[in-house]
Amino acid sequence: MIVNMAEGASEQEIEHVIDRIREAGFQAHVTRGETKTIVAAVGSNGRRHELEALKAAAGVEDVVTIATPFKLVNRQTKPHRTVVDVGGVRIGGGEFVVIAGPCSVESREQMLATAQAVKEAGAVMLRGGAYKPRTSPYDFQGLGLEALEILSAVRRETGMPVVTEVMSMEDIDLICEHADMLQVGARNMQNFALLRKLAVVNKPVLLKRGPSATVKEWLLAAEYLLAGGNSQVVLCERGIKTFETETRNTLDLAAVALARELSHLPVMADPSHGTGRRSLIAPLCRAAFALGADGVIIEVHPCPERALSDGAQSLDFKGFAETMQALYAPLPAIARALSASAQ
Repeated sequence: MIVNMAEGASEQEIEHVIDRIREAGFQAHVTRGETKTIVAAVGSNGRRHELEALKAAAGVEDVVTIATPFKLVNRQTKPHRTVVDVGGVRIGGGEFVVIAGPCSVESREQMLATAQAVKEAGAVMLRGGAYKPRTSPYDFQGLGLEALEILSAVRRETGMPVVTEVMSMEDIDLICEHADMLQVGARNMQNFALLRKLAVVNKPVLLKRGPSATVKEWLLAAEYLLAGGNSQVVLCERGIKTFETETRNTLDLAAVALARELSHLPVMADPSHGTGRRSLIAPLCRAAFALGADGVIIEVHPCPERALSDGAQSLDFKGFAETMQALYAPLPAIARALSASAQ
């Protein structure tokens, strides 16, 4: 349930509601807006009738039941959208954020060249895998610590915040020393032990949707993070498994729109993994922009044919620059058309 405090409710009244929620056996999560405060009561073993009685408490406007199982992720709990700050880059703040870089860190030269190229073309964050979850044990598994040190060095040289994937609880502290944002990959979306650990880490998390996960399951995975104390979460749709065989996955843009409707968290799209085809990346970036996504994450490599992983879905520097130009080129024309129609 959520307790909507009346506009102008005093701190004493808010604290009283928090105390009563805890006495009833629930956790209290407070969201303070410019004019109103919302207190969410989270838990399953409390006494609901005591919460309902809070309608009579001073300073309370209403007590509302949250119908969905994801309580803290729900927009009822926080009507205004969350903005996640990643090293000065604001995701969810109204700007369309582009994160770009190779699937795997292969060398310092590769990462520095890529960072400089994607930054010049308009990307504001750098991606690169240090630890790689691969289907085959014989495929390239990543450079580990060496890759993290390369990412740190390139971040210092270019000023671009870095996101990289965390696969194991044992690696979290080490990755936190080198990365600005931790990515939970599709295979680990429901690794609840990992999510609980990341919930107490003071780093933003990019949570990718699992290949067979429903939107509800995706949002409940995010709930683990918020319930544990980490509210700096960005959702990322990266494609789901369907009967289609011409693409690696099916990028579910409806899920992007639905996640933004149901949740206050920022939502991004990954057209690289979502299709596995570099020719489809540009149009799907434009589609994600059009439906209100908060950004995209794109795989870029200096020479995709030589990439140690995911070369077929990676753009080269020229292709990325063209994708960025195609993404923003229609906007002035659209703005002029809207302006003319309004006159």
